[in-house]
Amino acid sequence: MTVTLERLGLEPGTKALLISVGGLGVSHSSNYAVYTALRLGVGTTSALMVPCPWARDAAAGYRSDDIGVQFTLNAEFERYRWGPITMSPSLIDGDGGFPRTPEDLWDHADVDELRRECRAQVARAVLWGIDVTHLDTHLGALAMRPEFFDVYLEMAEEFDLPICIPDELTEPRVQFPLRELTAEVGVLHADRVVSLRSAGSREALLDLLRNLTPGLTEVRLRPAMDSNELRAFDPDWLSRVTEYQLLTADAELAGVLSAVHPVGYRMLRDAQRRLR
Repeated sequence: MTVTLERLGLEPGTKALLISVGGLGVSHSSNYAVYTALRLGVGTTSALMVPCPWARDAAAGYRSDDIGVQFTLNAEFERYRWGPITMSPSLIDGDGGFPRTPEDLWDHADVDELRRECRAQVARAVLWGIDVTHLDTHLGALAMRPEFFDVYLEMAEEFDLPICIPDELTEPRVQFPLRELTAEVGVLHADRVVSLRSAGSREALLDLLRNLTPGLTEVRLRPAMDSNELRAFDPDWLSRVTEYQLLTADAELAGVLSAVHPVGYRMLRDAQRRLR
């Protein structure tokens, strides 16, 4: 029996599953794919990237879906840029947008400016009418360094929201007790997090679901509908299109999902708030 299952009021041994569909706000192709996956019931949650060019479009399409805020402090594409929504010079690189890598962000960001930007991203999502269910961090930028994780956790406490933690390949590189710090302040998260990589994502997902362990597992995918726009800015466009097809048109996946207990972050948020 994991703490997360207990907080959710689920039976010991329950195989609970969060399927997070990322990229909301990045492009029209991503917005369409994310909302399609959510409304088909295959995806269970997503997170809005507020500073991105298509975020307002994503907010306009919102229908009480399970949507959090993904703190966005990087703009990783070479020819497709976005930047802070606050006056935060330390969060801008020489190209006029957010730094392309977390390492560049860590080297130059003023923590007070970063905190103000994060708070503003949540506030804007709320202004747009989003019932924010959780917090996430784009490219793991706030989860890998203790001084940045402090801000991430501070926002989770301030808004009383659960958080996304690094996936199982990334978490071993975190050199501080991330889970213990989160537990101390009563902030909830998934027990296990898996990010599927581009190659073989269908087989990897089906194998994972058939061998799911008890507890809450979060699986992260990044679907997008095929378009000239997507192909123009994202070198990894094919994997996104493949994941969109997997989530929306794969009968075998639908059958495997029927054997697990679907969970969204709204359930985690409500459980966390009941504890307080």
